[in-house]
Amino acid sequence: MLRIAIIGAAHPHVDYVPDELTRSDRDGFVLVGVHDPDPAVAEHHAARFGVPAFDRADDLLAEGIDLAVIAGVYGARGSDVVAALRAGAHVLADKPLCISLAELDEIEAAAAEADRTVSLLLEKRGYPETLAALAVVEAGELGDIVGITSSGPHKLNRAQRPAWFFDPAQYGGILTDLSVHDLDAALLFAPADEGVIRGAVSAPLDATQGFARYGVATLTTPTAVVSSEVSWLTPQASDVHGDYRLRLVGTRGTAEIFWARGRVEVTTGDQPMRVLDLPEGRRPAQEALDAFAAGRTPEVGTRDSIAVTRLALLAQASADRGGEALAWSRDAD
Repeated sequence: MLRIAIIGAAHPHVDYVPDELTRSDRDGFVLVGVHDPDPAVAEHHAARFGVPAFDRADDLLAEGIDLAVIAGVYGARGSDVVAALRAGAHVLADKPLCISLAELDEIEAAAAEADRTVSLLLEKRGYPETLAALAVVEAGELGDIVGITSSGPHKLNRAQRPAWFFDPAQYGGILTDLSVHDLDAALLFAPADEGVIRGAVSAPLDATQGFARYGVATLTTPTAVVSSEVSWLTPQASDVHGDYRLRLVGTRGTAEIFWARGRVEVTTGDQPMRVLDLPEGRRPAQEALDAFAAGRTPEVGTRDSIAVTRLALLAQASADRGGEALAWSRDAD
């Protein structure tokens, strides 16, 4: 039995793992307990499985935990990840993994010292649209991918957001939060180990000081230019939370991914636009839990988790410095 602990449950994405554990075809796991600084949050999730709610993360981690699920307040995640690794647990974390480069360096060192895996829940990798487009790219139909443009708008739903979400010291910035998924997707379609990242955010468009609602991260690699637009500006009347899109430009063709619409369009030099049939996708925590149960490293291992988090943090740092160009490497010193 793989012993699982939830360390921080403030974000709804924590449900990715409990939902997986309740499936009738899922066994080999036991949820040992739940910790969150807010006792009501911890007790809510613990009651679902009839397990204890712990006041202290250290007490829960002392219960012989194999896998720690991290989904708390963003500003607490870095220290929670490090504590879990030092307790000998693997980590399955919601994004953002942490909100500072110093925390990221500490996580990377702790993972290496403990010989444990940090896996980030990069759910867009398993979406049917992503898998369909990736098959086309890997088959060479689009040629070399030279340009990638993505848009990741979200509804703010202000009334449903807790106060910490609007505190820069706890939130970390829009690019830290929202650009991770699309930057990771871009690197799936046009792999790279180094590049130059720039970030920009609008002046705060919100009554809460310091909370920018629009930003863009631009990554230039040796083979492609990537632009990732993110925002909290989806109109409230929209039929979707976010009309997420990604456009691939290759030397032989283009592809348009409409994640929110369940559609992928491909056009090449010798074929007019066609809509791809979509394969079965993967649930957000499915592959990672399968891997940990089998004793293997998940598709998203420590190296990828650290690399894409570093990209997002550098994009935010660049924005904070007026758009300064910052070097990125998958294996940063």
